[in-house]
Amino acid sequence: MITLNRKWIRLIGIVGCTMCLASCKQASDASGMKPSYATMKVEATDKELSTSYSATIRGRQDIDIYPQVSGTIEKLCVTEGQKVRRGQSLFIIDQVPYKAALKTAMANVEAARAALATAALTYNSNKELYAQKVVSEFSLKTAENSYLTAKAQLSQAEAQEISARNNLSYTEVKSPSDGVVGALPYRAGALVSPSLPQPLTTVSDNSDMYVYFSMTENQLLARQYGSMDEALKNMPQAELRLNDNSVYDKKGTIESISGVIDRQTGTVVARVVFPNESRLLHSGASGTVVVPATYKNCIVIPQEATVQLQDKTLVYKVVDGKAVSTLITVAGINDGREYVVLDGLKVGDEIVSTGAGLLREGTQVK
Repeated sequence: MITLNRKWIRLIGIVGCTMCLASCKQASDASGMKPSYATMKVEATDKELSTSYSATIRGRQDIDIYPQVSGTIEKLCVTEGQKVRRGQSLFIIDQVPYKAALKTAMANVEAARAALATAALTYNSNKELYAQKVVSEFSLKTAENSYLTAKAQLSQAEAQEISARNNLSYTEVKSPSDGVVGALPYRAGALVSPSLPQPLTTVSDNSDMYVYFSMTENQLLARQYGSMDEALKNMPQAELRLNDNSVYDKKGTIESISGVIDRQTGTVVARVVFPNESRLLHSGASGTVVVPATYKNCIVIPQEATVQLQDKTLVYKVVDGKAVSTLITVAGINDGREYVVLDGLKVGDEIVSTGAGLLREGTQVK
């Protein structure tokens, strides 16, 4: 019985040793496997990268319309969204009191003219009588002063007539420019005045639309072509992506860039002009401006082939089967997927294209 147990114990020991040796061999084989990395040969190509900027849309000019006189709106001459021409009537304010004021002013002018004529007769008569020594110099001077006073009163009355005539004309509120009528918060019967908290409406000249966006100082410098005038002349045309992600069918021209960098945000404001014959764009809307940048005969690599160390960018070249870290300079504009390499690589170099962050200097690359 004891002999049988010893045989079983020996058999179990042999099997255990065999399994242990097998597992050790597998582990040894696994540890001997070398990881593989995707690599790529560097080539020259043409590349267009696009940068997107949040933007606001404004009409060429948005003019708030306020009344210049107080009164009740008698008539609305336009509707919201209507296209108007310069000088076209928008509102009519109650004209009765202003017509009465004009008649009073005109009557005052006539009375002042009559008073002036009488004063002139008296003055001329006194001059003749003074020459004949019939009246005193005091009477002559008094007549002259009455004449000058009547003359001044006529000028005053004429000025009041002009003011009354202007006030009457202001009761007809007209469009100061070509454009489109905005909201109409006040209707017929509403009492309005020049001190309104809200304008009668807004006339937006939207034949061309101004689209404003901000770019950082670095983005501006990356697009410079020398002077600001040269930069504006050489900047490519921009696209406009609307809020529904559709692309506007007309391209815009970057017309101006502010000459002052905002100290708080570190950005400059740029303005793009888009034609708007179809009136699809509306003042006050928002969208995204897409500005392309074209690079000719350049080296383009995927961003996952790079490693960022503070403000440095490096890649791993494959040299004699080993990874060698190399500093590169990339363009300040990118699309979030690829970099345009300005310095540090040349055509024909082989680099690790994925997993660069896992590599170390001198790692064997299979």
